[in-house]
Amino acid sequence: MTNKIKKDRLTKNEEDYLKAIFYLTAEQQEEKVGTNKLAEFLELSPASVNSMVKKLKGKGFLNYERYGKLELSEDGFKIAVNLIRKHRLWETFLYNHLNFGWDEVHEVAEQLEHIQSEKLMKELDAFLGFPGTDPHGDVIPGADGSYKIPVKKTLSEMTAGAVCKLVSVKDGSVQFLQYLTELGLELSAPIEILEKRDFDGSMSLKVNNKRVNVSKKFTQNIYVI
Repeated sequence: MTNKIKKDRLTKNEEDYLKAIFYLTAEQQEEKVGTNKLAEFLELSPASVNSMVKKLKGKGFLNYERYGKLELSEDGFKIAVNLIRKHRLWETFLYNHLNFGWDEVHEVAEQLEHIQSEKLMKELDAFLGFPGTDPHGDVIPGADGSYKIPVKKTLSEMTAGAVCKLVSVKDGSVQFLQYLTELGLELSAPIEILEKRDFDGSMSLKVNNKRVNVSKKFTQNIYVI
């Protein structure tokens, strides 16, 4: 496997595709991810995505039959997990040591994750104290490629009267993270559900001793325990 990966060195664009497929199929646990779903996620044309999917299949990183679902091969999965690992370690470094907000780290980490130095990542991991999660609460895969996706529950699944805490976010966009900051919500922040409305699924929450009203879409993008 190692020799194959060295021979078929992936471009940055190809790596981004593998990571996106991993995110949709493994982390978001979408039952069926085809080329149209991937094109929508990447905000690219279906034609461009189809072309790249064929290329990745030809290199042995992707299993795919026309009109079927996308599935990473063993090699493709390992590369995607390694990218996720590097990305989240860099996010942690930027957040903990370079004064980046959790809404600022993603874009920079997108560039840094493509650095190929294994020694750099090993030393970075040790420097950070071998963290288990990143600034958004997402699991950082192990150096050996081990990766266990935790069972997650969204805020929308909770009932009125429940008290929980924020452990990660589904929507990692700058706009959403900035909105969370405005509400005073951060990792491990306690949340009390004061009211859940049957009509539209919206909620009234108690956050930092303040009552805030949030939409159903908001509650579907917060993971809690």
